Parts: sequence; C-alpha cells; structure tokens
Amino acid sequence: MIVDLRSDTVTKPTPGMLEAMFAAKVGDDVLEEDETVCELEEKLSEMFGMQAGLFCPSGTMANQIAIKAQTQPMDEVICDESSHVYRYEGGGIAFNSAASVKLLRGDRGRLSAELIEPHINPRDIHYSATSLIVLENTVNKGGGSYYTIEDIEPIYHLSRLKNLCLHLDGARIFNALTEAKDAPKDYGRLFNSISVCLSKGLGAPVGSVLMGTTDMIRKAKRVRKVLGGGMRQAGYLAAAGLYALNHHVERLKEDHLHARIIGQALETLPFIDHVMPVETNIIIFKLNHDVNPDSFISRMESRGIKCSKFGHQSIRFVTHLDVTPDMIDYTANILKQVL
Repeated sequence: MIVDLRSDTVTKPTPGMLEAMFAAKVGDDVLEEDETVCELEEKLSEMFGMQAGLFCPSGTMANQIAIKAQTQPMDEVICDESSHVYRYEGGGIAFNSAASVKLLRGDRGRLSAELIEPHINPRDIHYSATSLIVLENTVNKGGGSYYTIEDIEPIYHLSRLKNLCLHLDGARIFNALTEAKDAPKDYGRLFNSISVCLSKGLGAPVGSVLMGTTDMIRKAKRVRKVLGGGMRQAGYLAAAGLYALNHHVERLKEDHLHARIIGQALETLPFIDHVMPVETNIIIFKLNHDVNPDSFISRMESRGIKCSKFGHQSIRFVTHLDVTPDMIDYTANILKQVL
C-alpha cells in the first residue's frame, strides 16, 4: 500500500473530473472566448460576492498578481512570518512588486488587529508606505489553523480606517469554511482580493482563481499576461475546477476526520515531542530531539508512507481525497512500529 501524505497537491483527477475535462467547451481565454473559464470565474465570484475573477495557473501567481495590483514600488506588505506569500513564493514580493515586507509573529500564523496596528508605518518619507495586509486561510505552517469571520472583521475595520488593502491567500479556504461554517459571501465583503486554490483540498490538477473588483481584475489580467500566465484553451483545466467545486467541497470533512485520527495516534507515541492542534487536514508534529527526522521519513517510506520534513525536528502529514479510511488505519498502525 502507498499512502502519500506529503501534500494535498498530489491528488489525481477522479474519473468524473476527467470526464468533465474532456467534455469542456473551450476557446482562447486570452481573447476572453473560453466559456468554461468564464463560467468558473463567474461561479466563484458570485459564491464569494465579489465583482470579477481571473483564472490563474497557480496559487503563487494569483497571490503575486494580487500584491502587484494593489501596491506600488517602495510600499510595504504586512503578513505573518510563516505566510506562504513570504516563505514559499520565491521572493516574489520583492521581485515582482519591489515592495518590502513587515513580518509579524501571529498565533500559529494568524494575525490580529491588535498585533498589526502598531506596525503600520506613519506617512513619513523615511518609511516605506504600508499599503497591504495579507492573511492566509488555512495557515499551512500553522498546522491548518484557520480564521473565522469574527477573527477577520477587526482586521477589516483596521484596514479601512488606515486606508489599506486586504488580501486573502485562500489556498485552503474551503477547509476553513467547512470547519468554521462561515459563508463565502462574508469573505467577499471583508477583502479587497481573494485567491482560491483549486489544486489542493479540492483535488483539481492545476489552477487558482483571483477575485476582486472589476477594475482590480482588469489590472490583474494585464499583470497575468506580463508574468506569462495568459493561457489559451484553458477550459479543460477550468472544467476540473468547476467539477471540484460541485463535488469535492462537502467531502473535506472526511479529510479533517482522517487528520484528527492520525493526530490522536501520534499523541500516544513516546518518540513524539509535540503535535500541533489538528483543526483541518494538516498534521504537524515534532519528533523528540534524539530521533533523526530524515531516518524517520526513510523508515516511513520503506513501509509505503510518504511524508515531508517541515522544519527542525518537524514532520508534516496532509490528508486529501486520495487517502482512504484503510490508508489512515494502516498509517496509524505503522506509526506504532516505525521506531
């Protein structure tokens, strides 16, 4: 048995998704003639109560476009020190937007208005101009921790008061919505822009959608073109995203249940120092100091279970739609024997 817990990006399209992809009606999306892409953009924009959407090849590109479209060179972006836009997007904020970054240390990656406010720069020529706050939901480095609408509203009011834009890296937003039971449209009223990744928990092979105002998306479309993200008959990919939205959102509860089962199993093991609270589909745990993480990963892989090193002494498991209950039981049993 092979159990791939490295990431929820490793999923393969389901038979139903493949069928939808093959049946897609396509055109040239750069010429705005791909009706399946348009359908996907309109569906998500309506779902989140936003004016327009833009289909992008990746979540990284969607985030970087959002930052570029809402900042000027020499501006400053506020985000958590563990955020994906800072850690895992190749220094894109500096390269693409010529903006600096103010890094804050939130609660497992989650910021608050009280934490942010003292770090907003005054309007002074000696300082970079704070112009954008970026939140991530769920937080990858936070072990799948998530914001609720109640958490975000004070940050929204602060951003309005200080005339700042607010962007959501919604890489796993539907995982957060599933747990918090919040409505997508509540997010649309709080954020200037939102990116939604389709290729993680939702199981599409590729793609993200950036949403915002009509004017912002018009500007974003130009930035996407400059970055080489203008795709042609992209409807085959967009069809996978549509299928995922229609069939794979409710089942995210299964991934969260599977993650909790693994988390509970880990807490009983003597070689585990600490397990982060398991709230969605990500499990991050720290091995005791005398356990070599590379050896642990190798031993797990020799038994058919793939996982990722995630910092000093830390390991990450991620559940997803290709992981079955039998695989979860198998993993829990192997963990008891691996050391």
